[in-house]
This record gives sequence, structure tokens and C-alpha cells, in this order.
Amino acid sequence: MNIKAVPHQRFEGIYWIILEDGTKRIATRNLTPGRSVYGERLIRIDESEYRIWDPYRSKLAAAILKGMKDLPIRGRSRVLYLGAASGTTASHVSDIVGEKGYVYCIEFSPRSIRDLIDNVCRFRVNMAPILADARFPIKYSTLVGEVDVIYCDIAQPEQASTLADNAGIYLRKGGWIMLAVKARSIDVTKEPSEIYQREINTLKERGFKIAETINLEPYEKDHAMVIAQFEI
Repeated sequence: MNIKAVPHQRFEGIYWIILEDGTKRIATRNLTPGRSVYGERLIRIDESEYRIWDPYRSKLAAAILKGMKDLPIRGRSRVLYLGAASGTTASHVSDIVGEKGYVYCIEFSPRSIRDLIDNVCRFRVNMAPILADARFPIKYSTLVGEVDVIYCDIAQPEQASTLADNAGIYLRKGGWIMLAVKARSIDVTKEPSEIYQREINTLKERGFKIAETINLEPYEKDHAMVIAQFEI
């Protein structure tokens, strides 16, 4: 059986790769053919190259495989990515938005941002690495413009508040947010479900309409993805 690439039935820029044994993996079309970011498998089919997307390494991939209904990140989207780390998921977001989209990558760790620059951003025209603390969004206001989506994956106790603070400055009206809630980073003494609800309530109080909440197990323990729209 030949390897095939089939566009995802709902999400622009995402593909199903059907492997030789008939198994299916999600993937994005590689914006930088020949280069992998985190050791992911590269698949060449006709004139395109695809990067297999590992849900155990990426919370966004996990949310897609857990049945996420809508993905607000698409071609041409401008995305503010809070907590880009060394670029595993951010690089797939870069693939999805394409050369006419843009990804502003905020990362606090000097070591991670060095890896992000050396291994990812210097090969991609649509990514900007920014060494900054997401808790103080005004400090990078000269570097970031208005965005369509904010994706937040930070290990901070006030994850929803930090995201909302950024949204107040950078997110367009009617724009979307995606929050990867890390329950154990917020409070190890409470049940994850209680933490998820607390973060959701914070978002509601800050003007967001919750679209869906996805538990990311078994790919990520004690994590959930919250998707919401900035109400007009």
C-alpha cells in the first residue's frame, strides 16, 4: 500500500497520513522541506513534504485527536503563541498559517528561546522569537501587532488571567483563544476538574464565550484545552 495524504475533514492545513500498514497519523505540510524540528518523521508525497504530528509531544495535536470541533488557527492567521518553548507545536502552527500568516513566539527561558531560534525560527519566514514574560504583555507591544488567535501553553498559576491580559492588548474583537490548562502547575492540592472550571470562569469574567473544553488524556495527564471567542 502506498502512503497517502488526505486533507483533514474539518481543519484547514492539517492532513491525515495513511501509512503503509493502513494506520493514520495527523500531519502538517512542511514549510521547510527537509528539516524536522523534534525528530518527527518526514513524509514525501509527490511535490509536498509532511511532518507527522506527535500528540504525546503537542497538546494541540492531542486536542485534535480527542475530537476538537473547531480549530481557529488556519491559513493566513496571525497568532500570538505564549510559551513557545523550543518550538514543537509552534512549528506546526507555522506550517498551518503558511507564509502569509505569522506566529509571534513568546518564551521566558533563554535556553528554550535559543533552541527556538537556532532550530526553528531562522529557517521560517513567518515566526518571530521574543524573549519575554507573558505575564507582562505591554513589554513586547512594540514587537507584536493585532492577532486573530492567542495560543497559551505556560506553566504559571494564573494561566487564564495571563492570557486575558494579552488578549486585552493584542487580540482583535471576535478573535479566538486556545488555553492549554496545566492543572498541576496551578494547584496540586485540587482536582484537575476544579482547576479547569476555575480557569474557565476567569475567562468568562474577562469577556470570553467558551466554545469547548477538551480533556487531553491519555496524551497529557491533568491537562485540558479550552477554546473561546473574544466577544464583540
